[in-house]
Amino acid sequence: MHRIAASSVDWKAIRADFPILREQAHGHPLIYFDSAATSQKPRIVIEALRNFYEHENANVHRGLHTLSSRATEAYEKSRKRVAEYIGAASADEIVFTRGTTESINLVAQAWGGKFIREGDVILLTEMEHHSNLVPWQLLAERTGARLRFVPVRDNGTLDLDQLPSLLKSDVKLFAFTHISNSLGTINPVAQLCEKAHAVGALSLVDAAQSAGHLPMDVRVLGCDFLAFSGHKMCGPTGIGVLYGRADILDSMPPYHGGGEMIVSVALEKSAFKKAPHRFEAGTPSIAGAIGLAAAIDYIEQIGRAAIFEHDSQLARYAADRLTELAGTRVFGPKEERGALVGFVMDAAHPHDLTTFADQYGLAMRGGHHCNQPLMRRFGVSGTTRASFYFYNTVEEIDRMIEILHAAVRFFS
Repeated sequence: MHRIAASSVDWKAIRADFPILREQAHGHPLIYFDSAATSQKPRIVIEALRNFYEHENANVHRGLHTLSSRATEAYEKSRKRVAEYIGAASADEIVFTRGTTESINLVAQAWGGKFIREGDVILLTEMEHHSNLVPWQLLAERTGARLRFVPVRDNGTLDLDQLPSLLKSDVKLFAFTHISNSLGTINPVAQLCEKAHAVGALSLVDAAQSAGHLPMDVRVLGCDFLAFSGHKMCGPTGIGVLYGRADILDSMPPYHGGGEMIVSVALEKSAFKKAPHRFEAGTPSIAGAIGLAAAIDYIEQIGRAAIFEHDSQLARYAADRLTELAGTRVFGPKEERGALVGFVMDAAHPHDLTTFADQYGLAMRGGHHCNQPLMRRFGVSGTTRASFYFYNTVEEIDRMIEILHAAVRFFS
C-alpha cells in the first residue's frame, strides 16, 4: 500500500486558507472530493475579488477615468501573469474566455472555420471530455471533415501503437487531454505534439485537469493551443484561458462580434484588433481574470511540483485502499495518475453511492463525467469519482473508505 511521503509543505495548515472546508453537510464535517469538477477557493482569491469590486470596479480599455485605468491595468497584468505561469512567449498569446469549453469552441469556430475543409481529419482520443469532442463533431458536420480516434487500452492509457496508422498527412489537428478527468491518465503531451507536427498537423491540449496540478511550459510541450479553466485551479468560475501561438492567433478571424474587439466600425464593414483582443468581444470577466492571477500566485507559493507529488500520491493511496472493498472496480493506470480515482461498486449505482456518501458529509461525483463514449468503452454507464487537491488529506481518504464500507452494508 502506498504511503504519503514526508514533505516540507505543511499541507494541513494550508486547509486554514479555505473557509469552506470548515462547513458541515448533514451534520458531518465536509470532505470535499470533487475538485476535478471545481476546486475550492482560498481566502486570498476571495479577497482579490472583493478588493476589485470595492476599489477598482469599472470597465476596461474604454474609459479615461481613474477607476477604468486601474481596472485595465489589473486586467492586463493578469494576462501577463497567466503567460508567465504557462511559459508563453508573450501576453498576446493569452485569450481570456469563460473556460476550457469556450476556449476549445473558439478554436473550432475561428481556426476550424477558416482552415478545415471537406476530407480533412481531426484526430482525437477515446478519453476526451465532451468539451473536446462535441465542438469537433459540429465542425465536421459543417465542413465535411472526418473524426478519427486514438483507442484507450484496458489499463486506461492511450494505445499509442495505433498512432502511425491514425496520425497521417490528412490530419490537420490533433486535440487531446493532458489528464483524463475520469481515468486520471497522464498523457505524454510533448511526444504527441511532436508527432502531430511531424505530419504537418497542429496540436491542441485540454489542460483543464492539469493546469493547477503540475508544472507546464507550452514552449517545452510544443503545443499550438492549450486550454484551461480558472475554477479548477482555485480561481473564480466564468474565467478561462486559451493559449495560442501568436502566428496562429493572428491568422484566425474573430469568434464573437461586438464592442472592444474592433479598430473601426462602419455600417457596411468593420476592422478588428490584433489578437488577443479580437477574440474578447464585450465586457470580459475582469474580476475573474484578477482572481485567476491571485490563484496563480497562491499556487506558485506552494509549488506545482510539490502539489503534483502530493495529489498523485493521494490518488494512488485512494486507489489502493479501494481494493479492500469487495466488488469494486478501479479505473485508470495503477502507477502514475492525476489527482483522481474513478470506480464502480457492485453494491450500488454511482448515483446512489454518492447520495449515500453525501449523508456523511462526503462530496464525490457520480455519473458519466461528460465522458459517455469512454464509459461505453469500459462497459459502464458511469463511475463514482473522488478527486483531490492539495487541501485534502490521507485521513479524509481513510474516512471515505469507512463510509464506503458502510454503503456496502447498507445496500446489501
